[in-house]
This record gives sequence, structure tokens and C-alpha cells, in this order.
Amino acid sequence: MRVVNLSFAAAGFLGAYHLGAAEALLRNGDRLLSSLKVCAGASAGALVASMMITAPDKLQHCKKFTYRFASNVRSQRFGALTPGYDFMLELREGIEEILPPNAHQLASDRLHVSITHAKTHKNSMVSSFSSRDDLIKVLLASCFVPVYAGLKPVEFQGQKWIDGGLTDSLPIVPLGHTITVSPFSGPQDISPEHKGISRNYLRLANMSVVLSVENLRRLNEALFPPPLTRLKKLEQDGHQDALNFLKREKWI
Repeated sequence: MRVVNLSFAAAGFLGAYHLGAAEALLRNGDRLLSSLKVCAGASAGALVASMMITAPDKLQHCKKFTYRFASNVRSQRFGALTPGYDFMLELREGIEEILPPNAHQLASDRLHVSITHAKTHKNSMVSSFSSRDDLIKVLLASCFVPVYAGLKPVEFQGQKWIDGGLTDSLPIVPLGHTITVSPFSGPQDISPEHKGISRNYLRLANMSVVLSVENLRRLNEALFPPPLTRLKKLEQDGHQDALNFLKREKWI
């Protein structure tokens, strides 16, 4: 059996797409998962990757949290930027609910999280976690968009870190074949089909996406969550695209 890895792109609230894809893989991808070595990700993609590795039984819980979180952000007058609203606190509480007590042990060497150094703006891939709290800090750092999520970067091992999606939004694991998942239309293995005629690509922190109106809309939705009906449609699309991939590549 060949060694494969999974990488989930930075996605913001389009993480709903990732959750749909993850559900298809968990339900129908036994052959793929039996060969899975590493799950990688940036930002919301890192959150889904951590669920895949440490708490696949919490998938439905992740969905409920994502929809609740999105609804709470939408209810704020200025979204996540509303004075007094603590975006990172709500995110941390959600992560705390999902990760099991031994999450850091399950994640070590099997979960790769993209983060960005706040001062040098250099990317770092973290795959070793000495404690559950360290794992949570790394996941929070990978999701911290400056100003949008707050003014104080996340501290980890004496350094300050921000969103990994700013420097490597779709990590590729060095060893083995990496299967890529993205909610943006592009050349990734699992992604929405581009139905237009444009074949111009835009490079976003190591991820290629089609330059299209649809992707610009998705980029906006990543930071400013759309209504529940749209999020559920994204989830359904992710599920179907992942299922199509499994069939196309003869994993099922």
C-alpha cells in the first residue's frame, strides 16, 4: 500500500466544505485511511485535520460548533471585528470541547500544522506537541488573522505566531503522496469544479486557485460567514467532491 497524506487548505468559515469532505472520507475511504500517514492543514484546515487524527468520532460535534460559531459572528454588528466580541475565546472553547485528553499524543508526528512567525513572517510546520495545551495553542495560532481575530498574536514556546494560511495555506508533506483538499476551485485533488471558461490562476500562499468571481465570493465568505443554508450547501459540496475523488481514483 502506498503512503498517503491529507492536506486541508486554509478556509476560514469555508471549513464547512472540509467537514463535508472529511465525512465522505471517514465513511467511504477505509482503503485510503488505512494508508494515511499524516494530516496537515492551515487555519480552519488545521482544525479539520486535527479532528481527523484525534477525534473522528466528533465530526457531528464539529459541524454543530461551526454553524453555531458562524451564527454568533454573523449576529455581531461588525462581525468578528465588533468591539467586545472575543473571536479567539469562542474558538478556543470549541477546540477544548472537541479534542480528547490525549490529543497531543495522538497528534504528534501525525498532524502537521502551518503557522507564521509574527515578526519574521516565516512559515513553520509544527508536528510535535508536548501537551494538549500546546496543541491548542498551535491550532489557535494557525487561525489567528491579525486585526480580524484580535490584536495579540498567539504565544507558543516563547514566540508569537499568526495565521499559517498567510505563508503556506496548503501544506505538502515531504514523504509520501499528499492528497489536497480546498474549498476554492483549482487544481487540488478535492475542490469545487470550475464551470467557467477562465483558466487563469492566482497563487495564494502556495495554493493555486482559479481567478474567478466564484472564488472571490468564497474568499469573502471565508471571513464573513454566509447564512446557514449556504454553509450546509458547502458541506454537501465537500462531501460530494470527496466522494467523486474516491471513485475517480479507485479508492472505493
